[in-house]
Amino acid sequence: MRHLGVLTSGGDAPGMNACIRAVVRTAVYHGIRVTGIRYGYEGILNDNFVAMDSGSVGDIIHRGGTILMTARSNSFMETAGQDRAAERLRIAGIDGLVVIGGDGSFRGAQTLHKRGIAVACIPGTIDNDIAGTEYTIGFDTAVNTVLDAINKIRDTATSHGRINMIEVMGHRSGHIALHAGFAGGAESILVPEEPFDLEAVCTRLIRGRERGKKHSIILIAEGAGDTMEIGKAIEKKTGQETRVTILGHIQRGGNPTALDRLWASRMGARAVERLQAGHSGEMLAVQQGRLVAVDLDAAATTSTGLDQDLYDLAGILSL
Repeated sequence: MRHLGVLTSGGDAPGMNACIRAVVRTAVYHGIRVTGIRYGYEGILNDNFVAMDSGSVGDIIHRGGTILMTARSNSFMETAGQDRAAERLRIAGIDGLVVIGGDGSFRGAQTLHKRGIAVACIPGTIDNDIAGTEYTIGFDTAVNTVLDAINKIRDTATSHGRINMIEVMGHRSGHIALHAGFAGGAESILVPEEPFDLEAVCTRLIRGRERGKKHSIILIAEGAGDTMEIGKAIEKKTGQETRVTILGHIQRGGNPTALDRLWASRMGARAVERLQAGHSGEMLAVQQGRLVAVDLDAAATTSTGLDQDLYDLAGILSL
């Protein structure tokens, strides 16, 4: 391994910069030349390359987003675009590539791996929905951002005696809603993976009010249903004033937590070491609290399931 490329792709996630920093500095330590690729796979097609050294990643470990930027590439989704991307990497002399992103980014990495480019992938998505790993970069920060919002919204919910519904990201995955909702003491948590009974949700709210509870918090992942319509239905059935807060992209931003910085750095360094040792087509993953390398095929084709034990416990504790 003489020349390494690194890119971020898909949605940005806090901790990506910490990972880039680790990739670059580990490569430099081992005498490997490093090129940053701006705007993901689209950047490969447009030769959007920038030389990187230890100084170029200084003072970024604490920053959210990604200094390499990110974009989606329609051209790269086609066979001709994938062929051209592999060719551009070879012309640039890049013989190894670290891809930081989600399952779509990994599928792109697979196409380059099959074309002879050595690739190592690092899971970076706030949704924590990549198969083969218990943790993805950005998830912990996103959960804590939502938890902070819950704490603030609870203040006004208490003051007015309202039901407050908080919509968080997660079209197909309810991990953010489940973890933040559990930590924030939400009365109900609605996720795409589990069908919910609106009558049961309302019964729980009414029962809480009857025992003296003045306010309630409901967490809902965006893929679980139409939050505004659900809010109207709850207000009608309970007779209690209901407000909806949609957090949106605030969940993607902010300084990464210590946990995100630590795992991002460890994954970045290990990715370089695996490529240097001749491995390709792998994803760095966390399993049972340990950093391991797993085959990229499984990670790029399936997503991890909801933590059923935590979901069941959330239901018990909210009674």
